[in-house]
Amino acid sequence: MSIAPTAQDPFVRPDGDLEKDRPLADDIRLLGTLLGDTVREQEGEAIFKTIETIRKTAVQFYREDSPSARRKLGRTIDGLSPTDAVQVIRAFSYFSHLANMAEDEHHIRRSRYHGRVGSAPRSGSLEKAIDQLLESGVSREEIAAYFDSAHIRPVLTAHPTEVRRRTMMRYEHEIAELLDRRDRAADYPAERAEIDTALRRTILGLWQTNILRRSKLSVLDEVKNGLVYYKRTFFQELPALYAAIESHLGHPANKGAAAEPSAAANSNLRPLASFLKTASWIGGDRDGNPFVTADVLDATLKAHVACALDFYALQLARLSGELSMSELLVSVSQPLKALADENITQDEHRAVEPYRRAVGHIEMRLEATRSRLGLTDGSTELVAPYDHPSAFMDDLETVERSLIDNGAARLAEGRLSSLIRAVRCFGFHLASLDLRQNSSVHETTIAELLAAAGEVHEYQKLGEADRVALLSRELGTRRPLFDRFYPYGETTARELAILELAAAKKDTLGEDVIPTAIISNAESASDLLELAVLSKSCGLIRPDGTARVNLVPLFETIEDLRNAVGIMDDVLSEPAYRQLVESRDGIQEIMLGYSDSNKDGGYLTSGWELYKTQVALTELAKRHGVRLRLFHGRGGAVGRGGGPSYDAITAQPPSAVDGQFRMTEQGEIISSKYTNPVLGRRNLEILAAATLEASFAPPSQTSAPDGAVGILDDLSDRAFRAYRGLVYETEGFATYFWQSTVINEIATLNIGSRPASRKAMGRVEDLRAIPWVFSWAQSRVNLPGWYGFGTAIDGWCADRGAKGLAELRKLYKSWPFFRTQISNIDMVLAKANMPIAERYAGLVEDKALAQAIFSEITAEFERSVEAVKRITGKDELLADNPLLRRSILNRFPYLDAMNFLQVSLLEKHRAGDTDEKVLRGIQLTINGIAAGLRNSG
Repeated sequence: MSIAPTAQDPFVRPDGDLEKDRPLADDIRLLGTLLGDTVREQEGEAIFKTIETIRKTAVQFYREDSPSARRKLGRTIDGLSPTDAVQVIRAFSYFSHLANMAEDEHHIRRSRYHGRVGSAPRSGSLEKAIDQLLESGVSREEIAAYFDSAHIRPVLTAHPTEVRRRTMMRYEHEIAELLDRRDRAADYPAERAEIDTALRRTILGLWQTNILRRSKLSVLDEVKNGLVYYKRTFFQELPALYAAIESHLGHPANKGAAAEPSAAANSNLRPLASFLKTASWIGGDRDGNPFVTADVLDATLKAHVACALDFYALQLARLSGELSMSELLVSVSQPLKALADENITQDEHRAVEPYRRAVGHIEMRLEATRSRLGLTDGSTELVAPYDHPSAFMDDLETVERSLIDNGAARLAEGRLSSLIRAVRCFGFHLASLDLRQNSSVHETTIAELLAAAGEVHEYQKLGEADRVALLSRELGTRRPLFDRFYPYGETTARELAILELAAAKKDTLGEDVIPTAIISNAESASDLLELAVLSKSCGLIRPDGTARVNLVPLFETIEDLRNAVGIMDDVLSEPAYRQLVESRDGIQEIMLGYSDSNKDGGYLTSGWELYKTQVALTELAKRHGVRLRLFHGRGGAVGRGGGPSYDAITAQPPSAVDGQFRMTEQGEIISSKYTNPVLGRRNLEILAAATLEASFAPPSQTSAPDGAVGILDDLSDRAFRAYRGLVYETEGFATYFWQSTVINEIATLNIGSRPASRKAMGRVEDLRAIPWVFSWAQSRVNLPGWYGFGTAIDGWCADRGAKGLAELRKLYKSWPFFRTQISNIDMVLAKANMPIAERYAGLVEDKALAQAIFSEITAEFERSVEAVKRITGKDELLADNPLLRRSILNRFPYLDAMNFLQVSLLEKHRAGDTDEKVLRGIQLTINGIAAGLRNSG
């Protein structure tokens, strides 16, 4: 008996061309068996049998989807005591996490296999992207020049959908490493047995650890969570990725006969510019988060610096152990000898070891730098600290050049080369931190400053033209608007303190530490000018008009997207603002909001408006002679702009990428992408490869085909009316949403520092997009990712007949944008489950309301599924995505059971059951369902 699927369960049995997936089924079965054994040993035979009974019943329900199977599963679960329910939920939740790890290991296994047999480079790899460009006639020099000006940033954000603790992530990392070792030990039974014992021990530790946090996260807790990915993945994999690109660009054209080039062969190649770096919002994003203060920002930046310097110190210590060469045996360069002679320590054992003495001196300077940056209480005057990372890198490169010039290039290739690249990528600040604040806060702040200065006492009553004129004049003056001795109100004082601190940190840590200030809810040119004046008052814009930060508007709603071009045209026409753009290398960055535009207008309309806005902004930038950088505020779920990153980037409109691409990485997507170093490397490479391909793609490849704009305008209009009609115009819909989902219970989880709503109200308009999408995913409706699509397609085809469907099929085959939209809808529909969603509808107190709204949702779901099938020409969902289909088949019976458990416990909780295990069980199901869905928030 086992919690894991058995060999007889058809949904995990490989068949046909999926025989290659048998090792995955074996891993899932092994982990499930070990988990089952742990449950039996720790909780007893009775609870184990209960779990097994529910598992088998859930499998039957998944196979049959019949009323009898549904009733049987419901009766079994409803009869559980809260104590037993918690144990069942824990078992299924842990199994979801273990299945995720098995899938991740299988991806790695398949990659190794392709490398071993010499398969052609995969789609999404930089090797394939570069080879395709070379074959098309692009030179290596042109590709290297592209990297010189490219700017690619995955931006980590903290949002309330990441439900895993760092402790759980540590266990999962350990299990992943054991699975990897086990795969490599396939021919060694004794070694495999030892690994299985270690797996059993680790799973026991996992079972006995709280899966949920017992206290709410603070902002600094979120910062610490973000730093885990640097220690686990980014420090190691980013330098390795750069090395791989440099090596590939240095290969001779005939790679079949080429050996791996040595460092000596490549010593004259110019290193690639650090085009791909990481950035973060965690600790700098204060939109709707009152807990981000100047003190928190300061602590965040210190944590970043400590993380970077700790890593460098560790690498230097190890490097010292490796560079033990004696000057009695090797020659060294004069600069290296001079660097070694600066080491003031008297260690006779290292007297003839110049490299060790040089590294020792670098270590001492780095420690002095730690003191200079306020990370230690003490200070040292024995050596000078580094004033800038470039000085640190100069010393490291002195060591590197001496090794290369004196016949030890291979020693420079390893840790030293990786460390130098890491310093290029991370500096002393680790990651660029963005600031973000709502435009309404900027408006309130500037109004108080103007009033205090005696300029305007009722700024907020001014019209837009008067605001623009006033703010442009202020930008042109040299006097500061900010009086440090004036008793400003709390909001103004807090904002000014943060901006002043940002300017001070740029002075000590470099300009890259805080390069961007984002204006959320940007609705006018004055919104950008208000932040500009505030920045000038606090030192982020110099008196000569040089901007030290990018001023970035975030256009979020459908209306905002439609107004974006007019707003940017207005502000770029203002000479004072245009000077700021010119001082930032002529680049205007603009952020596009996927989440809120989707919540506002539905998936199809959001996607189309985003596409049209990019096209229009690209044309506007050319007209104004500026370079456009688009920042994509994508979430994990399809309803928040999620879906495969590679497809999304390569489907962008012509010239919308141009080597400039920023994208948010949010919630549980961060952990699924970057917890495992190998997968983290793959995801970073996909981001870089897709941006490279999109930047060189001929316009004909991504342009809207003839007639496509009219078709999508029509479809978008139909989908928009259907979506708005349900969500914003149906009486009682907000009540239905709040009662049929876990939105209220999500607030009890300690999974984020940010409130779920901007205001303490029950309106959909006031709810943040993240919990909106997350709640619909939990109830298996996934409504934001598809609602309105079926109505749009049905209406179009009804009006156009067979010709209309043929036009849609043609677009699907020929246009990457439309194909990606349909693919994402296909995925989110496959993850939905209307029989389970019906149980959530049963939680609504007004049964007539529940029936009316759920029937609308079900009808639209069926229309949407059929629409996808008609356009793709397939008989089932995910026909073109066997990997995801396999994943769903492996895990959904377990998810179904957790959904049944969640509804059962919600009924008890809302009926007034005060047993703390009832609420705890609900919280555990939220965790388990999120783990099973993987991209739910």
